[in-house]
Amino acid sequence: MRRRAQRGHYDRATIDAVLDEALVCHLAVPGDDGPIVLPTGFVRIGDEVVVHGAAANHLLRLAAEGRPVCVAVTLLDGLVLARSAYSHSMNYRCVVVFGRARVVEGEEKERALTAFVEKVVPGRSNEARPPSPSELAATLVLAVPLDEASAKVRTGPPNDTEADMALDVWAGVIPFHLVRGEPVPDSAEAGA
Repeated sequence: MRRRAQRGHYDRATIDAVLDEALVCHLAVPGDDGPIVLPTGFVRIGDEVVVHGAAANHLLRLAAEGRPVCVAVTLLDGLVLARSAYSHSMNYRCVVVFGRARVVEGEEKERALTAFVEKVVPGRSNEARPPSPSELAATLVLAVPLDEASAKVRTGPPNDTEADMALDVWAGVIPFHLVRGEPVPDSAEAGA
């Protein structure tokens, strides 16, 4: 970590906390014509980040071939408004993982897909139909080890210069929170 290295965290507790809270990651793989990035859902299982998608997905197939990958996760905690536009920032927590993915198969694949469902809505895997054999075959699951992972965290108020402190401009933090709304039933729901 070169820029703002004091914000870097390499402990697994910080890394795991960000990965366990976030729902979306960006998976990057070098393609034949340049980098390819895919936003996708993910779950941390032990010492790995696990992603999934269509077995026909070009990016996932490249990762399954053993090409190096990068997984990036970001949680936005607030907009930091300073007295000068140059000093505006964001409070955030992010994790970046580098490595090579391995293909997850068999019973481990089924457990990983259940873990995805449980991360999004705990208890849902006990209610929803599990994947059929054809759905399992159409899904590619990849695991990336957390051997090369780091977190970066920015918290706190604006960092205004002493000269800017005298400006008559509001400064502070506008907090951000991801909040689940009230569930909206499917129109095909019984009795609708």
